[in-house]
Amino acid sequence: MSLTQSLEELLHFLEKLKPAKKFSVVVMPDFFLDRLVTYEGDVKHFSRAVAEVAGRKGGSIHGIKQLELRGGNAANTAAALAALGAQVYPILDTSPLGLHLLKFYLGPFGVDLSHVKTSGRMSLTTAIELNHEGERVNVMMSDLGSLSEFGLDNITPKDFQVLREANYVCIFHWAGTRRWGTKLAEGIFSYVRKEGKGKTYYDTADPSPKKEGVSELVEKILSGKLVDIFSVNESEAFCYACQLDKKVGSLRKTMKLDELAKECARILAKNLSARIDLHTTTFAGSLIRDSEVMVPAFKVSVLRATGAGDAWNAGNIFGDALGLPTSCRLTLANAVAACYISSPVGEHPTLPKLVDFCSKQLQKIKG
Repeated sequence: MSLTQSLEELLHFLEKLKPAKKFSVVVMPDFFLDRLVTYEGDVKHFSRAVAEVAGRKGGSIHGIKQLELRGGNAANTAAALAALGAQVYPILDTSPLGLHLLKFYLGPFGVDLSHVKTSGRMSLTTAIELNHEGERVNVMMSDLGSLSEFGLDNITPKDFQVLREANYVCIFHWAGTRRWGTKLAEGIFSYVRKEGKGKTYYDTADPSPKKEGVSELVEKILSGKLVDIFSVNESEAFCYACQLDKKVGSLRKTMKLDELAKECARILAKNLSARIDLHTTTFAGSLIRDSEVMVPAFKVSVLRATGAGDAWNAGNIFGDALGLPTSCRLTLANAVAACYISSPVGEHPTLPKLVDFCSKQLQKIKG
């Protein structure tokens, strides 16, 4: 199906959603206060600038745009889902200041913050956005705070109740939960399998900071039939495919990045019970053992890279909850991400804004 056909079908579905379908989503376990540093040059230029300042024993680089933003995969996905009309329940641990900031960032969306604990330290990230090989990329430096110790002991009876009742239970940022990440996913997803009614959704984010635990993660969680939907980007697909097929490493030398991402996703779909949902800067795909659907990304002005995957996940979950055909679901997820990365103020789209964006994209394609 072409992008034009997918957009037309998607608009047909969305325009009938008045009011939007209600569904509930649990997201866990991370919230960060992000400082976004926007550098207009590339990696080499940045390195030279830093080296020059260091060479004169320290100093300042002026004229660098900076913003403090809501961060963390769970918190960002919560905001994007709530903007679309979902009822979202974050389960996480932060500081009293962290809860105050969550009320500021998520309160206007109607996110339920009654499952947020304040017994820990706030997680902090400095993200440097800059150019690399023609694309905007972000390099993140993080203080994990209490996220590093978050585990099943942090889950209360009240939390287990919402886990039982939710339509989707989503866990993010495996590497950030340094100590208990695999056990947390195993315990929560096993509980939902036995006691709950919802789908399990997993996006580990970049696993490389905890690469020593990747093989155990693959064995106990991904191969353990605990995950309904496994969301990955290009590099994550490559990392996990390498664990399942030792020949994958050599493919990097012979295949272009997009084709390598597709092949890695196929290997995941062949070996795992989960549906593999792949999101990249140029296309998105959804694969199960015997079928695959690929949809191109929208061409928009990219004003930010940080948080694009979280917006995509929100759109993907929303489309799944609506029961959309695969191509429409992927197009919707791409549209939610495109709206966010092209927004001058980093705003997640509401349903009316999403319909407006899709209508304009359709007009643009048709000329």
